Amino acid sequence: MNIKVLGGGCKGCEALFEAAKKAVAEKGIDTEIEYITDMEKITGFGVMSMPALMIDGKVVSAGKVLKAKEVEKFL
Repeated sequence: MNIKVLGGGCKGCEALFEAAKKAVAEKGIDTEIEYITDMEKITGFGVMSMPALMIDGKVVSAGKVLKAKEVEKFL
């Protein structure tokens, strides 16, 4: 499983990154979560609203700060 959190480094983006880490730990999934702040890369993924969550190359959430339980639903 490949998980990416896309954001500019704001509090909301960091909160989503932490929620994703917690969700992965809760589910017992052994994967690394990439936190991407490079705007060129982010726009390359077609994301315009941040923070965004990508799982296996698909944007599953954009413009929302999800809680860990919400992230778990996508895993």
